[in-house]
Order: sequence, then C-alpha cells, then structure tokens
Amino acid sequence: MALCCWRWVRLPAWPRTRPAPARSTLAPALYQQFSTQTTPQICVVGSGPAGFYTAQHLLKHHTRAQVDIYEKQLVPFGLVRFGVAPDHPEVKNVINTFTQTAHSERCAFRGNVAVGRDVTVPELREAYHAVVLSYGAEDHRALGIPGEELPGVCSARAFVGWYNGLPENQELAPDLSCDTAVILGQGNVALDVARILLTPPEHLEKTDITEAALGVLRQSQVKTVWIVGRRGPLQAAFTIKELREMIQLPGTRPILDPADFLGLQDKIKEVPRPRRRLTELLLRTATEKPGVEEVARRASASRAWGLRFFRSPQQVLSSPDGQRVAGIRLAVTRLEGVGEATHAVPTGETEDLPCGLVLSSVGYKSRPIDPSVPFDPKLGVIPNTEGRVVDVPGLYCSGWVKTGPTGVIATTMTDSFLTSQALLQDLKAGLLPPGPRPGYTAIQALLSSRGVRPISFSDWEKLDAAEVSRGQGSGKPREKLVDSQEMWRLLGH
Repeated sequence: MALCCWRWVRLPAWPRTRPAPARSTLAPALYQQFSTQTTPQICVVGSGPAGFYTAQHLLKHHTRAQVDIYEKQLVPFGLVRFGVAPDHPEVKNVINTFTQTAHSERCAFRGNVAVGRDVTVPELREAYHAVVLSYGAEDHRALGIPGEELPGVCSARAFVGWYNGLPENQELAPDLSCDTAVILGQGNVALDVARILLTPPEHLEKTDITEAALGVLRQSQVKTVWIVGRRGPLQAAFTIKELREMIQLPGTRPILDPADFLGLQDKIKEVPRPRRRLTELLLRTATEKPGVEEVARRASASRAWGLRFFRSPQQVLSSPDGQRVAGIRLAVTRLEGVGEATHAVPTGETEDLPCGLVLSSVGYKSRPIDPSVPFDPKLGVIPNTEGRVVDVPGLYCSGWVKTGPTGVIATTMTDSFLTSQALLQDLKAGLLPPGPRPGYTAIQALLSSRGVRPISFSDWEKLDAAEVSRGQGSGKPREKLVDSQEMWRLLGH
C-alpha cells in the first residue's frame, strides 16, 4: 500500500540557480520585452510551496508582473506549516524564501479567501490576465472497506493536521488509550505518524507541535505501531532518512520478519542506488545480529514498531458492541509482474491484527475547486498540458493539483517554475487577454460586498509574532494559533 506522499527535503533559503529546464525554455530577452508591456495581473490560488514558487518565478522573470496569492486559510505556507513533522524544523526553513517573495512590492497575500466559495474562478479570470491554480491535495483517499466509518479510524492526513495545528482538524481528539495502532500505507507520511506516536513526549516539547496534541500524546498508551503495505520491501515508498529515524528512535525497537527479505540480496544489485541503499538498511535491520549496545538498547525499549509487508486491508473489525475499532482483517498478498508493473494480488489467506487505532495513509488527493474548471476525478488532477489547463485559455495549474500528490519540495519547485514559464510564453505570444485588467481592485469589491475580510501578509506577521512570543515561555519556536476567532481578536477585529 505504497503512499504517494510529500517527501520532505532540506532546501537552501533561496535557490541560487534555477533548474536546467527553467534556463533553457525562455531567453532573457523575452523578459526584457515583457517589461515594456502592460502590467500583467496574475492570480495564484494556494499559498503552499507550489503557489509561492510559481509567484517567485513570475516576479523574478517579469519585472512588472503583479501577483496576488489567494489562500483559504487565515495563514500562509500550506503543507510546510501543516504537513511537515514538528521534529523536522530544518524543512520549514523554506518559509524564509516564501517570506521574501511575499515582501515584494509586486506581490500580495490574500488570506481567508476561499476560491470556489467566496469568489469564483470565472470572476478571477475576468479580473486577471492569468490565473494559476496551486491549491494542492487537501483530501485523502478512502480505503473503501467495511468498517472504515468506525470510531478509531481516521486518515493520517487528519492526524497530521491535528498535531500540526490545522484548524479544521482540531476537533479530531484521537483516542490513544489503546496498546496497538495500525497505519495503512508505507510512505513518508506513515513513518512521520508512527514516529510522532512513539517519540517520547519530552523530545517533542521544544518543537512547534501544538500544546493540545502534546497533552494527548503525554497520556498515550500506544506501545506498538504496525506500518502495513500491500507489496514488499522493494516497493516501500518511504525514504532512507525517515527509515533511519525510525530505527534510531529512542525507547523503541524495530520488528521485521526476515522471511520478507528472502532472495532480496540478489535482486537489489539491479535497482537504482537510492532504492538499493534503502533496502540494504532494511535487510541489515531485519537479518543481522545487532551489536552489544544495540541489543541492550532494544531490551530496554518500552515501545516497538514493525513493518508488515504483503498485507492489504480487507475489513476494519469492531468491538463486540460495535462502537469502535478492535482490529483489522488483512488479506495476505503476493507479487506479480516485474519492475514498475509489480502489483499485489491476494493469496486467499487472511489474518486479523488486533488494534484500537487505524490510521489510513494511502494517499492524498485533490478536490475540484469550481464547476468551471475541468477535473479528472479518477486521477484527482486538473487535466493540463505543461501546466496549461485543457481547453481553458489563461488558466494554469502547478503542484499536486497538476501532477498528483508525489515528489519532494524540490520537485514541486521545478514543476512550478515550468508552469510559470508556460504562462510567460503565452503572454509573449499574445495568447492572454490584451489591455489592462483590474486585478485585486475588482475582487476586493466583490469580497467586500460578500462580507469577506481578507488577511494581508502584514496581518500574518502579527499572528506570527504572537505565536513566537507564546512559544518562548516554554522554549518552543512558536505556539501555533489554532482558533480563527482568537486570530481575529489578535488582529483587532
């Protein structure tokens, strides 16, 4: 059950050079020509990595472009704020880059504006020369099995939002009174969730995890976490950094079945180096006798985590009263096909795994934003050609809503730059509306008439300062605000 997930990587505060495709597609003379024309009014929907990188590239390569970034949350940065694990603060350094972009006099952040609800995409297209949809993948893929609706089953996405302070997930209140949790999916998000469940709470006290989540984790009775995938070790979607963190997690021991790794030693000789290194680490952990220190460490561990390969969820099992989760029935699988075509098929055997919490981490997916925008519900993306939305001139997309939920932050950066280039090419070719457009002036009037109060970036910086101030007392980088009413009070509204 490999998960398409966000694989976080550390980036410098500002990319010194653009990727090769970004340099080769458009010549500098193109941008010089743009600068003598009408000011392009461009709107970006979404303030996560895709939105900010798209805006950054547009501002850098067109000296007169005005870019407005719309965001439905009151605060910016999307999954960097609400998706990156609290114990990975280095990944959040990219916020420095986005802040530089937002400080440009030709860029404006418009928070608390839900496109598709407060303002429609056709209204944006009428006000701007071009609209870029970069709103990400804000939903999760359902398991589609009996018992999925039981209390004690939730998406890993909601769980991550809960401990990271996403306002819509603050009512989640996960019950961690059970001994065993099962995570369905073997991507980086699954390992993030397992790590947060098993990390000694005192190790999280100096992170930006919410105080409410930390309080629940302090009372947690979870001692064992199983991370389940329908295929084998060679198909696991997590990366070596996250695996190494799990293996070295204080107070825990790994549980791996050596039988899952039979015959892999020869197979990994043919695979790419990153996959080979990952599988070798799994092999060593599963099959090699640990040293004296490691034996002692594992013996003293009070918690454990394990990888269950070749298992596919079939049914969530309920307690006798039918009121909550008591376990999960897994179909035993085997692999068919080779290479990328390898897939799991059921053998006919099943096994029941007792647990009190099931977290589904089988992938994120995008939602349609507006009836006027084409959407492929099967793939969960906006149909596009190099970022140009099919059959809708002047409408573009970047990030996960363009590609599906896959890749690292650097991948999203490159992808967003390519969408920006396509837009600039169309602008030069005369494919976008000629003459001036009102931009935010027109949208501001619409929002005002509808009782919508946008949040500016300077508003966000006041909230940011309040969060940092609140965190200082307990040695945290910040204490995130999770109540929108409290945010409005701090802004004087």
